[in-house]
Amino acid sequence: MSEKQEQKNEDIREFGQVALNNNRENNRISLLTIIGEIEGHDCLPATTKTTKYEHVLPKLAEMEDNRDTEGILLLLNTVGGDVESGLAIAEMIASISKPTVSLVLGGSHSIGVPLAVSTDYSFIVPSGTMVIHPVRMSGTVIGAKPTYDYFKQMQNRILTFIASHSRAGEERLEELMMNTGMLTKDLGTILVGEEAVREGLIDAVGGIDAAFLKLHAMIDAIKGKNY
Repeated sequence: MSEKQEQKNEDIREFGQVALNNNRENNRISLLTIIGEIEGHDCLPATTKTTKYEHVLPKLAEMEDNRDTEGILLLLNTVGGDVESGLAIAEMIASISKPTVSLVLGGSHSIGVPLAVSTDYSFIVPSGTMVIHPVRMSGTVIGAKPTYDYFKQMQNRILTFIASHSRAGEERLEELMMNTGMLTKDLGTILVGEEAVREGLIDAVGGIDAAFLKLHAMIDAIKGKNY
């Protein structure tokens, strides 16, 4: 096995990232995956499948600054995780100047929702799910007004980000977040495939083929402007 292939395999194992450049359009695409639980400042158990934000942020910075990267494809199958870290990744993706496309496979729950909508265009497979629910907090919680104000502020940050990067309105998103009739042990709403599109969260239902077609078209459009 060549050294280049070994490095590619290592990038996949460690970071869920790989460069895709052997395509008919000769476009150079970087693939990034966010799977499992998004790990924040605290380390999760070794038995938990995680995406570490301290790995993702440098990779995104490298993709933005790398002249060999012309577009980014983001694959999502996440249960959510650390809110601050998830929002940091979402803001980073949203500020990238190159074409970006996301594809929800399996699910993109909780803080995974801002990640799914942070790209220029988004897809979800027909069986893919998105769960919108209020912010949860583990550990000791002080039952005082500042605590609830902090919860509200954090939820507003999430709602504002989602609304500003999708076709969904903040009021409707809050209704979905506070729904009491769907999740038996929690507030919130589960959206499956086409439902996420109808609510304006995701742009279209589609799979990996549709995601690649859209990303290639976006890259080609930019190249056409530069000729």
